[in-house]
This record gives sequence, structure tokens and C-alpha cells, in this order.
Amino acid sequence: MSKHKNGVSVQARLVPFPASMSQEARASLERLVNDDGVPRNALYTMPAPEDHAGWMQLKAAADGHYAAAVKGLAGSARATIETVRRGAATIHVATPAAIRLRNCAYVDFHGGAFVFGGGEACVAQAQMQADQHGALCYGVDYRMPPEHPYPAALDDAMAAYRYVLERHAPSRIVVGGRSAGGNLAVAMLLRAKDEGLAMPGGLILLSPQVDLTESGDSFQVNQMVDVVLPGSLMRNNILYAGGADLSHPYLSPLFGDLTGLPPTFLQSGTRDLFLSNAVRMHRALRRARVAAELHVFEAMPHGGFQGNTPEDDELAAEIARFVTARWGCAVNESR
Repeated sequence: MSKHKNGVSVQARLVPFPASMSQEARASLERLVNDDGVPRNALYTMPAPEDHAGWMQLKAAADGHYAAAVKGLAGSARATIETVRRGAATIHVATPAAIRLRNCAYVDFHGGAFVFGGGEACVAQAQMQADQHGALCYGVDYRMPPEHPYPAALDDAMAAYRYVLERHAPSRIVVGGRSAGGNLAVAMLLRAKDEGLAMPGGLILLSPQVDLTESGDSFQVNQMVDVVLPGSLMRNNILYAGGADLSHPYLSPLFGDLTGLPPTFLQSGTRDLFLSNAVRMHRALRRARVAAELHVFEAMPHGGFQGNTPEDDELAAEIARFVTARWGCAVNESR
């Protein structure tokens, strides 16, 4: 009888940057590793979930850096901002200087591992989306732990979605999210479906954090290979869940009933720790007969190459194509 095998033994080795990527993308990766090849982000560890004081200290230190990074990507944002509140939810409504599509709306959920990315960063991201698409962008500045664990962020997402539905036809709405924001975008639509709300015209998931149990293959294979997100975010996941079951579809929407969701655009990279999330979500959507397209970029880490690379430009063009098509198409188209 053969002995049960638990996996594949991999020898310690240096994983080179491939020649197949652009020089600009290579430079982006090089900036994120030390001289010994160890990712700079690997030096940081998250506090224990119960260490709320530690989380608050980390948030205070990280928020300014996060906002500066997003503002750098946004460049010279031209969109104006009006901040509104719907219950406990904060929504930054970005209006582009030149509105090309007056009746259309983009609902944006920022990333940041459920803990970071609000405030100034959320505002800058909403401006960037509005400028890029020439339409109103509703940036959802959802509440976050440790002060506000689940379901606070999801409650805010629902309040924001209802607010947008009151102002736009569902077919003229596209919902999008990056990383933790991708989680909230799908979880919100699952809950919206359960509550009888109309689905939007399209859904965009950029390196989505749709499995908080971290059960996918790439959580092991791409560990320390992803220079942006070298290791597990389980401490963040547990903090966010606040004692709820991590496998519940409102926390890990990969495990939910995806039938009836709108056509979906998914993105990841071959070095993304969350690659399995995008791959598995794509297959789950296809099994649910939802039109879904998956874009995987060579050597791209979590969140992309941080702008100014041909790969990032190509991704932006693909997103623009998808958004424009969805705003011009009927809801719930499938293939």
C-alpha cells in the first residue's frame, strides 16, 4: 500500500524575474525586494486579532502611506467630490470634469485587507475611477475593524448600493472592487440578491479576496513570490469576521450561490498570492452560467505593478472596454 503524500517538496531557490515582462514592470518588482531577494513587505507582521490597540497603531501609521500611494496612481485628479452619508455609510461621489455618460455609475470598493484604504485613499480612488470612465463614481468608505468588524462593512455596502439604485437604472451601474473590496462587491451582490434587489449591469473583481479561509493553491505556491503580498492575511480575516464563520458566503463569497450575478471581469497575475481566488471564482461563475472573463498577467503581483507599466495600461484598457460594454448592454446576459 502506497504511503499518503501531502504535497510536493520544493527546494530553496531564487525565483528570477522573467524576461517575458516589460522593463517597467521588472523595475516595479525590483523596488519591492531587498538586496537578498526577500520582499520588503515580508518584514512586516500583522498584530494578533485580539490586539486592538496594536491594530489601531498600525492603521495610524499605514493610512498616510496608503493614501499617498493611491494619490500617486490617480495623478492629477480632476473629478470633484461630494461626500454623503446614508445611515452609517459614507459615500464619496466623484463627478468627472467632463461627463461622457450622464446616466451611468461606477460603485467602487477600495482594497486594504479590510483594515486600510479608507478616507483620503478612498476619495482619490473614486476620483481616479470617475476620470477614467467619464461617469459618476460612488466610492464606498465602509467602516472597518477593529472598531467595526463584520457585518459593518457589508451593511455600509448595502446602504450605498440602495442609494445608487435610487439614482440610476440597474443596467447602468457597474460595481467594482480590488482585493478586500472585491470581497465586499460580491458579498454585497449576494446579499442584495437575497433581499430581492436588482443586479447591476456588470461586476469587476481585481485580485479579489473572495476566500477568507485561504484554501486555494496559490496561497502556498506564491508565498514569498508575491512581493506585494508575500504571506497570509489570516489575522486580518479573523479580525474582520469578528467571530463569524469565515466560510459563510457573506464573508467568503466564493462559496455562495452565484447564479444570477451580472457579467463579471476578473483579474490576477501569475505571482499574485490571490491567483487561486480569481481562478476558482471564474470557474464557479461559469458553472453558475454567469458570463465571466479572466485576465491573468505575466509576473504581476497582488494589485498590479503600481502603474506606469505597459501591463497596467493594458489592464486599464481592458477594464474600460468591459465597463463601456456593460453600460450599453442588458442586465443578466449570459453565454
